[in-house]
Amino acid sequence: MLAERIVERVAARLTRALAPPRTALLPFIVDGHDAGYLAPDRAQRLARMVDVFTIDAGALRFVDALASFAARTRAIGSVTRVLEAEGALSRWRDERYRVSLSLASPPFFEIERAATRYFGIATHAAHVNATALRGDELRMWIARRSATKPLDPGLLDNLVGGGVAAGMSIEDTVVKESREEAGIPPEIASRARRRGTVQLFREQFDGIQRETLHVFDLELPGDFVPRNEDGEVADYRLATIDDVATWIGDAEGANVVTDDASLVIVDWMLRHGRVQQSSPWFAVLESLRG
Repeated sequence: MLAERIVERVAARLTRALAPPRTALLPFIVDGHDAGYLAPDRAQRLARMVDVFTIDAGALRFVDALASFAARTRAIGSVTRVLEAEGALSRWRDERYRVSLSLASPPFFEIERAATRYFGIATHAAHVNATALRGDELRMWIARRSATKPLDPGLLDNLVGGGVAAGMSIEDTVVKESREEAGIPPEIASRARRRGTVQLFREQFDGIQRETLHVFDLELPGDFVPRNEDGEVADYRLATIDDVATWIGDAEGANVVTDDASLVIVDWMLRHGRVQQSSPWFAVLESLRG
């Protein structure tokens, strides 16, 4: 069971980090549905691209001529290249995300991953709480992100985590990222079990992060040692749950955990009874799970 002072620090840090947007946002409407949310200055910048966008009735919209998936995808591709040249996006990934009401819905269009937050697009990611027994103690594998990552460089993270790209399922993403980030073979990665979701909706330097994190648990063999295959992980550690919780409670220093991973790990801690339900912070942490 986690010490109450650690639980308090975790709750306080995540409450600050995951505060909802304070800016009045403009919706990005496609086919009558909210496809994204933008700060007014970003929406006004896009509206100057009069062959692609218009602002009407308090919302950003495609012009009427862009009514198909293919036409919108081509147009948004040109727009995102302009935004990249202006330095308005995080580092280009050359990876497309689907824009739709849900993963099962027909897509409105596809967009470069680096531009999703600029438009406040709803995205999906898969994260894995990877644990292993050492003696009688269950520990958690934690990765340190490479210093060259475009987002959260050098911070601690789940052993496995990644965005769900166009054409990929959530389970496909778990298997792919497990291999690339930790050298976990598919026959082991496929044992990961989905445990629910947590939600993010907050302002970031590059726009609005509106993301559903699909939470998985995976117990690895006790003798497994992760190895990185895509250059995106600097190192690994097999840590006690108390140590991981302490790092989540730290907002600065050498062992800061990303907000995304912190939420996923807190989800694990709550489900595994590491926070007493009588704790005054239990409800706070539950509310952060989305």
